[in-house]
Amino acid sequence: MEAVLALEDGLIFEGTSIGARGETSGEIVFNTSLTGYQEILTDPSYAGQIVVLTYPLIGNYGVNAEDEESSRPFAEGLVVREATDSADHWRLDGSLPDYLETHGIVAIAEIDTRALVRHIRQQGAMRAVIASGEVDRDLLVEKARQAPEMVGRDLASRVSCREAYRWEKPSVAIFPEDSSGSRSRSDAGEPPMKVVALDFGIKHNILRLMVDSGLEVTVVPAMSSAAQILAMNPDGIFLSNGPGDPEPVAYAIRTARELIGKKPMLGICLGHQILGLAVGGSTYKLRFGHHGGNHPVMRMQTGQVEITAQNHGFAVDIASLPESIEVTHVNLNDQTLEGFRHRSAPLFCVQYHPESSPGPHDSRYLFEEFKRVIRQHRRESGTSFTWQD
Repeated sequence: MEAVLALEDGLIFEGTSIGARGETSGEIVFNTSLTGYQEILTDPSYAGQIVVLTYPLIGNYGVNAEDEESSRPFAEGLVVREATDSADHWRLDGSLPDYLETHGIVAIAEIDTRALVRHIRQQGAMRAVIASGEVDRDLLVEKARQAPEMVGRDLASRVSCREAYRWEKPSVAIFPEDSSGSRSRSDAGEPPMKVVALDFGIKHNILRLMVDSGLEVTVVPAMSSAAQILAMNPDGIFLSNGPGDPEPVAYAIRTARELIGKKPMLGICLGHQILGLAVGGSTYKLRFGHHGGNHPVMRMQTGQVEITAQNHGFAVDIASLPESIEVTHVNLNDQTLEGFRHRSAPLFCVQYHPESSPGPHDSRYLFEEFKRVIRQHRRESGTSFTWQD
């Protein structure tokens, strides 16, 4: 069946429908990952967005239940160069086109994604519509122009859980040598380290890796107050990834501000931006965002370069941060802020996705670092906090 992609600036691509029939709209962005399309589709950070995959052949290993990063796909639509329904893999549960249709995801293939990505890079991320069947192209362009803009949208409350829950599942051992014996657990005799995770669109692999690190994790809704969180007596507090503009998430910014210094805190992605606003910084929208698994980030303390997985359209302004904040990570492509920590409180965060699902594993040390900070805070409770590099 025919499908059409229309951008708000009037550019139109014609291709083939490979997902659900119908129409969808959202901000169109591109992702440079070579694999992991199922993890991308089920990342709640893509709520409100249509994703263009730059890798030309998609779907060759199909889909499977173990690669879900949330309860369902959250991307509004998918754009690819070529999609196959003849997948072959030992973990295969089904094909990507069938998966898209089952979950109601409108998608288009057989278009020049290279030309589309170059256009987004030059003009910036913009609103778009995908529609299948016979359509009025001019009307689709107008619908794209009428779609909600990403700036000013609180999407975290839309994707967050509604009730608190415990997460106890560790990582899945895909190969025999990947056993739980290789995972880091709390030292023998050490009291459990309890973490409360604020869910702004949290991914399953974040939770798995915290369990792998020996942390006991309780996930709570995005609108949970500081008083509610502290009443749970956690040893640490985690602020998750999530979609949309951080500034309208005022309730979370207020909660984070009230929690600073009371418990060790780690934030990633939207959680990083919320902490940036909580400490007095400001945020801004990137031209076309960072989406993919090949972004180089320098760790300032060591000079080490990490290749990171990223998915965000907003950033914290480095120049806006107060003197109480130390920059820890910087993006080597565009010098944007990728991480910071508080100089006198157990608070640190990164903009990228250290859970790497999909993506490289360079940054997974951050979960062990969180555990180390929790242990130090326990030991030094009641005294001022000093970072031990």
